[in-house]
Amino acid sequence: MKFDNYMILEFPSRSTNEAFARSAVACFAAQLDPTMEEIGDIRTAVSEAVTNCIVHAYPQELGIITLRCRILKDNVLDIVIKDKGVGIPDVEEAKRPMFTTGGAERSGMGFTIMESFMTSLQVSSAPGKGTTVHMRRRLQRRQ
Repeated sequence: MKFDNYMILEFPSRSTNEAFARSAVACFAAQLDPTMEEIGDIRTAVSEAVTNCIVHAYPQELGIITLRCRILKDNVLDIVIKDKGVGIPDVEEAKRPMFTTGGAERSGMGFTIMESFMTSLQVSSAPGKGTTVHMRRRLQRRQ
């Protein structure tokens, strides 16, 4: 697939890197001249995906999170967030609202939030091999 621009970041699954990831994506997306609402939606979706990696993929250790963003034709921001953590045994179950493996302090709304704020969401995972979250957001063209 052709793209106009891209970036790739790799960082450890430390909670402090969640803010870094969402800010980096927002800065990258700025070249598309998004609205403040679009930037807020993108930041929230990225935050949820990275937090899932930190909390669920690497619950007992630090691991690596890879973040790739591309600008595709028709003003589409393409985001892939990948880990090599514990994986998800049943992706469809994990995408159900209120489902969580993170204990009582987790809401289980991460995938639901990502799906509602992005144009598309795909999740692939295998136990012991990690998870890939692929999101796209078509941005409005401003006059």
